[in-house]
Amino acid sequence: MKAIIAKRVDTGTPDTEEIRDLARAAGYEVAAEFTQSRKEDPALQVGEGKADEIGRAVAETGADLVIFDNELGPYQTFNLGQRLPEDTRVIDRFRLILEIFGQRAQTRKAQLQVELAELRYELPRAEAKTSLAKRDERPGFMGLGEYDESREQDIKDQISRIKDELDSIARTEADRRDRRRESGFDLVAMAGYTNAGKSTLMQSLAADLELGENEELHPDLDTTAEAQDRLFTTLGTTTRRMDMDRRDVLLTDTVGFISDLPHWLVESFKSTLDAVYHADLVLLVVDVSEPVEEIREKLITSHDTLYERNEAPIVTVLNKIDAVSDDELAEKTEALSALAPDPIAVSGMEQLNLEGLRTRIDAELPDWQRERLVLPMTDDTMSVVSWVHDHARVNDVTYADDEVVVDFEARPSIVERSRAKAGELASVPSA
Repeated sequence: MKAIIAKRVDTGTPDTEEIRDLARAAGYEVAAEFTQSRKEDPALQVGEGKADEIGRAVAETGADLVIFDNELGPYQTFNLGQRLPEDTRVIDRFRLILEIFGQRAQTRKAQLQVELAELRYELPRAEAKTSLAKRDERPGFMGLGEYDESREQDIKDQISRIKDELDSIARTEADRRDRRRESGFDLVAMAGYTNAGKSTLMQSLAADLELGENEELHPDLDTTAEAQDRLFTTLGTTTRRMDMDRRDVLLTDTVGFISDLPHWLVESFKSTLDAVYHADLVLLVVDVSEPVEEIREKLITSHDTLYERNEAPIVTVLNKIDAVSDDELAEKTEALSALAPDPIAVSGMEQLNLEGLRTRIDAELPDWQRERLVLPMTDDTMSVVSWVHDHARVNDVTYADDEVVVDFEARPSIVERSRAKAGELASVPSA
């Protein structure tokens, strides 16, 4: 299907690259674009002359759709439609993003989040229809459709129902995170602007999927993490086991950030973003081959999205260093130092400096404790030794006639549980 792009800015030169990428991601062929620098027209968003130009272009190109990069109010949508050939759809960037999300939603959680975002998008428009219709005492005022107060209440009821179901899913996932930590796994999440190369980096860092006795903890692990040059290839999260020497680490990729998303849209995907908010470490991935100003804007967008809820330390990863010279990398690192202090530079595609990234991840994750347990030799001792092997990094095990000494390193919570298990065997204190 063909689409025409339109964008208005108050001042300066409009940049249409992102809205073009979004249109293509949704499957549309961009037939033409129109931009304008002027104050917003409350009736049409753009000026009347520009709206008529767009109408003529629709007729000439046979476009089915006009996509505004600006947010459109319900009246602006209606008024623009009056100036376009019959049956031409008019949408804004948020409706376009919801279309893309709808196409990508594969899981029940993703589908619920898309449905919630669509209802939140629709609610103020339904309220506007009701308000206008009441004021003018004529349903369907300005062609906005028949008004019905029950529709407004129905949307609110659906929002409440979906939020309850998403809360239930979030509780299940929080419980899974707790059990993974108790089993000795550190949780690392990748965040960042869409198309920063996160999926490619994830493939380069991932180990095989052999999980041994902990397999039942990971029903969500994905064996087919994709790495395509498309926006929003995956809407939900993708989790893989990392290839690390000293730790058991699960790495989760999630949907890419994008600029100018309203609060209600980000809030609708809170359940997906929880994987980032509640990780032990966040890798904030940026494409260092882009111009500095573009990287800076994307870092600001990413920090804004993380700001209120993120609990973990953040390490900025300058990805795609294979596409820049050493001098360019040094200049960009310096220019971005305020937003990205002490970053690490890698290439997921060419697998450059991945060992450096693994070392940095190991250093930034919560410290493990070293413990030396002296266990009495009983019928249940070997099950405790086996449990420690499954949940910690064992340095040495010494067997004697009446005791077993286990030297290991693990997360503090694992050390605490091992002490409790040792205490259950007999009243033998840890050394």
